[in-house]
Amino acid sequence: MSKNRETEALQAYLKLLQTKGANSLVLEKREVFLQKLNETLSVKILDGTEYREAIEEVMETMPAEGWHECLTAGREYYPFWMKDFKTIANLSRNSAFEIEVSTWKPITATTLKVLWDSLDSEKFDTSENWPLKAYTQALRFEGAEQSLVDTRVKLAKLILVRLRDAPEKSRNHYRTAVDLTLPLFNIKQNRRLFLVVVREFYHFWTGNPEAASMVLQDGSGNMLQ
Repeated sequence: MSKNRETEALQAYLKLLQTKGANSLVLEKREVFLQKLNETLSVKILDGTEYREAIEEVMETMPAEGWHECLTAGREYYPFWMKDFKTIANLSRNSAFEIEVSTWKPITATTLKVLWDSLDSEKFDTSENWPLKAYTQALRFEGAEQSLVDTRVKLAKLILVRLRDAPEKSRNHYRTAVDLTLPLFNIKQNRRLFLVVVREFYHFWTGNPEAASMVLQDGSGNMLQ
């Protein structure tokens, strides 16, 4: 990958955001992050796995409160880096670019341990218990051992707690809560498991009738999905 190509990709991405109405603050924050990412990408081959590895490497250097914005930029920037013009056109047509800074964030967490320990005594209402029960049943139907079920359901409870004060039930708020919970995980393996779980649980949370068919299918824990 040449630096010239990376510069062109960054310029094209920022130009599109600007035409979509992104303000100067959004553009500046995205540019700062993507310049750091480009430095890491400069030694990578043009490949999705290499891109994800670069994202993980750079995210470790970013402040926790900025993870959602950075990961949003990383997700959107990928087709520009790959020069995938068809995907860029589709995303642009479908208004898939996030051009405003999210005003909502989950309540600041102290540590993962404090959150995790509190889940055992946490009370969940009917709207929260319904997807939890459906997720539990789906895991058991697939033959998951009880220890696996317990861990995954507890991780699903974690995201529900993080969503408690969200102003509305939406995909964007769900993704924001996930992105801003990720930096609480110091162990990469646990972080990746959390990502797998929240992507499975999302389908139950939204009431997708096909949700049960999507459990235990993907163990990659990809930050960019």
